[in-house]
Amino acid sequence: MPVLFQSTRRKFLSLFALGIVTVGSLNACSNQQTSSSTPSSANAPQVVRLDYAYYNPVSLVLKKKGWLEEELQKSNIKVEWVLSQGSNKALEFLNSSSIDFGSTSGASALVGKANGNPIKSIYIYSKPEWTALVVPANSPINSVADLKGKRIAATRGTDPFIFLLRALNEAGLSDKDVEIVPLQHADGKAALEKGDVDAWAGLDPFMAQTEVEKNSKLFYRNPQFISQGFLNVRESFAQQYPNQVLQVLTAYEKARQWAIANPDELQKIVIEEAKLSEPVAQKQLKERTNLTEPVIGDEQKQVITAAGTVLKSSGIIPESINVTEVVNTLIDPQYVNKVVKP
Repeated sequence: MPVLFQSTRRKFLSLFALGIVTVGSLNACSNQQTSSSTPSSANAPQVVRLDYAYYNPVSLVLKKKGWLEEELQKSNIKVEWVLSQGSNKALEFLNSSSIDFGSTSGASALVGKANGNPIKSIYIYSKPEWTALVVPANSPINSVADLKGKRIAATRGTDPFIFLLRALNEAGLSDKDVEIVPLQHADGKAALEKGDVDAWAGLDPFMAQTEVEKNSKLFYRNPQFISQGFLNVRESFAQQYPNQVLQVLTAYEKARQWAIANPDELQKIVIEEAKLSEPVAQKQLKERTNLTEPVIGDEQKQVITAAGTVLKSSGIIPESINVTEVVNTLIDPQYVNKVVKP
């Protein structure tokens, strides 16, 4: 709510110049009002920086619609968007303070936090089946065991990479039994299609693209090994600007609910932003994307904690790390619980 101020014009202007007068909270979408959830703050950033990612459809909607810009403009706060091409890039941007909010997988956020990245996970933008192990159409590989001695493209620090490690572990193998070729997601897809690698730990929409256009095979799928899409915020930003955290989440909620209510328009936005064909976008969105569960909490803690043992054995997380403690400090539901009402 606006800060109370004295009625004279001179005193009002002096208070405003000092940044004491603040705007009201963002009007939430239907039946999701947050009028009491946006605390007053004399503090406000000059700019809020967010990533957008092709694996985060809600971010594409929010960027396209400009709802966050409309609200923050009332406080003379600018919005900047940065493309994240994978969870690893989003974590790099967060760690370097290049962005304030970043889209990652849950397991990737755990890896970042365990290795000292000062972030909080505050929202679920998607619950997807966005990764699988992929081979060319004519490949003789039919099981994870067949990967022994093979070259596999993967983007280190991302959910597909962690998915690969868990799949190998389940088959009695480890990263020592294969050659992991570190490539960003789009480059991994290209390497698979050119025959430079035997398999690829894929990520949508690139995975759907090679499946539709090249008849590539998703030979190993396991939704239980996939963590959800986490929206993360830098800890220092959240501590200094809690009002803006709530404004960002309220705008995210508006975009998420709009995406659910307008699937055809969502598909058009994803096609335009990610330069996809309609069949590819349909496969990603209609077959493998769930936008209905935004609240972060105990379920997500269980999902990413389960990956901790494999991450330790592979050296991705230091052996000395207490995974449960890291998960408990990473996941922070206080903001989303104010924005999303039961």
